[in-house]
Amino acid sequence: MEWKQEYKQTMHWNGTISHREAKEAVAAKLAALAKDGDVIGFGSGSTSLLAAEAIARRVREEGLRIIAVPTSQEMEIHCSNWGIPTATLLSVRPDWCFDGADEVDPHGWLVKGRGGAMYREKLVMAACPKRYILIDDSKRVSQICEKFSIPVECQCQSVNYVREQLFTLGADRVEMRLAKAKDGPVITEFGNFILDAHFNKVPETLERDMKAIVGVVETGLFIGFDPIVLCS
Repeated sequence: MEWKQEYKQTMHWNGTISHREAKEAVAAKLAALAKDGDVIGFGSGSTSLLAAEAIARRVREEGLRIIAVPTSQEMEIHCSNWGIPTATLLSVRPDWCFDGADEVDPHGWLVKGRGGAMYREKLVMAACPKRYILIDDSKRVSQICEKFSIPVECQCQSVNYVREQLFTLGADRVEMRLAKAKDGPVITEFGNFILDAHFNKVPETLERDMKAIVGVVETGLFIGFDPIVLCS
C-alpha cells in the first residue's frame, strides 16, 4: 500500500539555485553515466538535487533500476517522491557516488557541508570506489578557505572546547552556525552543532588534527578522495 500522492511530503529547494543552467548541464552529464542495476550514492545540495532529478527522469522514462544511498534526509524524501528505492550502507555498498562541493582546489581537496550533511556525505564517499564531484566554475579555488570556512560538526556540550582548540590549530575565525527558521544554532541530522572555522592556510594534516579534537564528530574538509570532477 502506498501513500496517496496528495499526502506525500513535497520539498522544494530553499531559494534560487545559482548558476542553474551550468549546474543542469553537469547534472545531465552525470545522469548519463547511470546504468541499469547501479547502486549509487546520492549527494546533497543544489547540484546533486538536479543530478538526482535527471536520474529520476531516466528511471521513469527508461525503466532504469537504480538503488540510491542518500546522504541526507532531504535526499531520502526526494528519492521517495520520485519512486527511487533507497538503502543504507548497512545493507549495500554503492558502485559509485556523486555529490557537489562548496570549494575544489587544484589538488582535488574539497570543502563541503554548507547544508550540514558532511558526516553522511563523507561516510558514503569513503565507501565508494568511484566518486564524482559536480561543480560549476564558481566552485574552483586556488586554495581551500578562499571563499568559505570549513564546517566542523561537534557534540553540543563540546563547542567551547572545540572552538578553543580550532584556534590553537591556526583558525583566524570560528563561528557557530545559527539557524534561519528557528532560534539558536543549526542542529545536524545527528543532533550536533556546527562551527564554521576559517583558516588562512590549510596544511595537509588539518583534517586529521581537527578530528583528533575531543568532541569533533566530522569536518567538511575532504582530503585524499581523488574525485573525478565534472564541471560544466
